[in-house]
Amino acid sequence: MPYGTIKQLNFDLTKAGEIRRLQISELEKIRNEAYENARITKSRTKLFLDQIIHRKNFAPGDKVLLYNSRLHIFVGKLKTRWSAPFIVRTIFSHGVVIIVHPKNNKKFKVNE
Repeated sequence: MPYGTIKQLNFDLTKAGEIRRLQISELEKIRNEAYENARITKSRTKLFLDQIIHRKNFAPGDKVLLYNSRLHIFVGKLKTRWSAPFIVRTIFSHGVVIIVHPKNNKKFKVNE
C-alpha cells in the first residue's frame, strides 16, 4: 500500500491509540476474570475431592500393606506396588506411623 493510503486510513492517531488502549484494558479484564474463574473452580474441585477421601485410623497391632511409589511405569511392569503385610507398632499424633516387617522385625517410618 502506498504511504498516502495508509495515512488516510489512520489519519487520527490519537483516536487509534485510544481504541488500542480500550482493547488492551478489555483483554486484561477478560484475563483477570479467567484467573478468578480458574481459582474458584480449583477450590471447588479440592473441596469435592477432599470429601471423597476416607481417612484410615490405625491401631497398634493392625496389619497394613505398604505402597511402593518408587516403582516406575515400565520397570517391573507386572510387578505389584504393594509390599507384604506389615504390623503397626506406634502411631504419632502428626500422622507418622511406625510399621514392622513380621519376618525380620525391620522398622519403617511412614508418612514423614
